[in-house]
Amino acid sequence: MARNTTVKADPNAPAITEMLAKFVVSHPSNGWSEAVDMEAHRTFANWVGCAIGPSTHETMQAALAGVMELAPSQQASILGRKEKVDMANAAFLNGVSSHTFDFDDTHLKTIIHPAGPVASAVLALGEHLNISGRELIDALVLGIEVSCRVGNAVYPDHYDRGWHITGSTGMLGSAAACARLLKLDAAATQMALGIAASQPIGLREQFGTMTKPFHPGGAAKAGLMSALLAKHGFTASKRALEAPRGLMQVFSDKTDWSEITDNLGQSWEIALNTYKPFACGIVIHPSIDGCVQLRNQHSLKAADIASVTIRVHSLVLELTGKKTPGTGLESKFSVYHSCAVGLLYGQAGEHEYTDEVVNRAEVTALRARVNAIVDDSIDEASADITIRTTDGQEHHIFIEHAIGSTQKPMSEVQLKAKFVDQSAPIIGAAKADEAWRLARDIARQTGLKALLAAAC
Repeated sequence: MARNTTVKADPNAPAITEMLAKFVVSHPSNGWSEAVDMEAHRTFANWVGCAIGPSTHETMQAALAGVMELAPSQQASILGRKEKVDMANAAFLNGVSSHTFDFDDTHLKTIIHPAGPVASAVLALGEHLNISGRELIDALVLGIEVSCRVGNAVYPDHYDRGWHITGSTGMLGSAAACARLLKLDAAATQMALGIAASQPIGLREQFGTMTKPFHPGGAAKAGLMSALLAKHGFTASKRALEAPRGLMQVFSDKTDWSEITDNLGQSWEIALNTYKPFACGIVIHPSIDGCVQLRNQHSLKAADIASVTIRVHSLVLELTGKKTPGTGLESKFSVYHSCAVGLLYGQAGEHEYTDEVVNRAEVTALRARVNAIVDDSIDEASADITIRTTDGQEHHIFIEHAIGSTQKPMSEVQLKAKFVDQSAPIIGAAKADEAWRLARDIARQTGLKALLAAAC
């Protein structure tokens, strides 16, 4: 059979792999504004809490059991647990845990959860290398910059094909961050990125299963291993990202090189990071926000509600259109369930996405009265909600930007409350408070031991 070998690609792409490698190696420590550094600390602290909270979840129990089959050496810590494993699997396990509740940070421009792959890798390698907190933050900022800029260049085409972009760009960020910690030169860092480019991970088909959090964990491990291989002379294509048959042109028809080259080292993607107040897919947040506001404004009870109509962008139903989820993990991708618990309980934290709650009679009854209508004139970050009550009244709200967005960011008080709510049941209230303090101020710490003692 004849094969069509024509490649629709740009043979004259800029030297992206080399450019990013030189950037990671040469950019000075703390070479950004105080506002960017603050956001890096918020990102790290939020990630630590998101990793501790699910550390005893069945997803983590299964993942840890699988890792233990390999009899790993005790090199690095697992947040929220006493066990230690080798640093590659510590990166994997912390990445899995941090995304299990779907409560982690989000770069809204690409829907990447950037800290999962990068923070998981730098914490594991950093513990092994006995790095300072400043080195950790430097590596985190630079690694996230790499993964998000590549994400910017290929989004939304790459995501629309079905890739889970957190995993399929995260291995580049974790490779870059680990190369920085290992103090690799530009040539070796270029090889680390090239090795990582052959390891994109994650399909959107897996959303609602344990394999979704596997993606950031797998990306963290892949990036760390790529940097270690490059350290010892393992080679890759020098154009692994940009070549016609390189990573970016293979998995996306859109390759906007300017998203990588423009203002590199001057503007920072981590400054655009956001933090979730609700433990579910980010596109549901405007709908939940609106339902909670209407509930509180009008003192609504479930028995008062005849119907709920939400008008949303088509992407919302594409990602979260599960009408009758049967498990807690599935319910995180159900706009119907999320609106129901928002109206019933006034919140949508991890406690509202358990197997027990998803099958609770009052939840299923109200969920059945939630109707979702596609309206692509509405932005995917917005929602239009109308509630009709049994006595004939109608209550309406339009949410342009939900709480947790860049326009309405979570406050320090809200972030700490989220951290403690997740962490205290696992490590105790006193240690949760101490872990928050240390994570939130990590760059001032001479090492990672105090944080790990509080968080494990």
